[in-house]
Amino acid sequence: MSFFPKISFQREVEEYLSKVFRNNELITALGTKEAESKYQSLLSHLSHPPAITTVRVNTNLASVRHVKKLLLEEIQKQFQGICVPVLEHPQLRDILLIPSIGPRKDLKKHESEVIVGAQCGYAVLRGAHVYVPGIISTSRFVKTGDLVSVYSDIEGKCKRGAKEFEGVKVFLGNGISELSRSDIFGLNGRTTGLGVRMTEPVYLSPSFESVLPSHLFLQNLPSVVVSHVLNPQPGERILDMCAAPGGKTTHLATLMHDQGEVIAMDKIANKVKKIKQNAELLQLNCIKAFCYDGTKALSVEKREDKQEEPPFLPESFDRILLDAPCSGMGQRPNMAYSSTLKEVTSYQPLQRKLFTVAVKLLKPGGVLVYSTCTITLSENEEQVAWALETFPCLQLQPQEPHIGGEGMRGAGLALHQLKLLQRFDPSAGTLQGTDMESLQDCREEDLVSLANKDCIGFFIAKFMKLKGK
Repeated sequence: MSFFPKISFQREVEEYLSKVFRNNELITALGTKEAESKYQSLLSHLSHPPAITTVRVNTNLASVRHVKKLLLEEIQKQFQGICVPVLEHPQLRDILLIPSIGPRKDLKKHESEVIVGAQCGYAVLRGAHVYVPGIISTSRFVKTGDLVSVYSDIEGKCKRGAKEFEGVKVFLGNGISELSRSDIFGLNGRTTGLGVRMTEPVYLSPSFESVLPSHLFLQNLPSVVVSHVLNPQPGERILDMCAAPGGKTTHLATLMHDQGEVIAMDKIANKVKKIKQNAELLQLNCIKAFCYDGTKALSVEKREDKQEEPPFLPESFDRILLDAPCSGMGQRPNMAYSSTLKEVTSYQPLQRKLFTVAVKLLKPGGVLVYSTCTITLSENEEQVAWALETFPCLQLQPQEPHIGGEGMRGAGLALHQLKLLQRFDPSAGTLQGTDMESLQDCREEDLVSLANKDCIGFFIAKFMKLKGK
């Protein structure tokens, strides 16, 4: 059941993807009709938010049960008494699941409008309020306290400060304006702060702005799975090669009970600052964050110091997470993907450079986990095929927990190899709305199953570096 139109792409990207999801291996295995149905279902799922919100509990500071109790109280306060369950996950013991209510089709639209940018709009669909930087335009006479309808400019066509907009816009819900039009677009207009408090969003999800900030981390379910798959142990030395904003870094440190060393790298200074802030907020001390380009993280000459900073000597790490820069096509919701084909295809060579460095930095017997939040073959299964051919020392490993589906056909991998991979495919679930009545009738195991399937597109491969090769 689609509420929003399918995700749109630039024509060359659409043609590229169409070939990926209609490749010969896939057609032979599924048949043309089934392959086409899955592809169209994927396009619909990508434009909608996941049905379940996932938050990771900082078990370094509090128990899941205690945080669950606090979160239930917070949600009841936000939803004004509406009772929405907070569920524990039977396999991922450090997360909580909150079902979303929606899409709500009976909301009455107001005359006054606020147009927001696409990224702001996607955040609203996942529970956020509207902040000033996301506002592109408002109706002519919007005042503080007005009831307004909020729309997303998914194609980026609205001019900043426009008094009306007739282009393609998607209704996100209703709210109360916290500022007047002149407060936002006047000569000394505000650049920060709350712009619209959402009171009737199309998808009702809790806002986590300033909610238990030391105890909770908003994180997509597959992003939690990947740290468990790496399975860091107390006392080990771990490298998170492309770490910003620090969700996985802090999770790795928590799984190690804050004992050992987690080196986090990112080449953008502001992102490294965010990693440090998150580590401090969650009170984790074993994290060291550096502003450094991962492709240059291998030291070419022996150094006298203790190698606390990059570049590092070969075979310096027990486990490495390469959550690689990628085309990001698995992110949800996304109604209009704007990247060009040149941009999409630019990631594969970068990922291979990073992967090559990771293999050299990994100790024999060590574990390397490669992940992306995209849906292409070239950045996922093709990378695995390339890695196994290029590095005879690497061996694919089973993953625990294994919650996603197997890898996708089309890269020439054998069936037993595909079964060792995890591909989270949003089309694996049924696109369904949730209202209070259907939520009350849902069994807990059905909601957990929905959370496992109806999430972002994501890919995980786990390798071990064999000794003596």
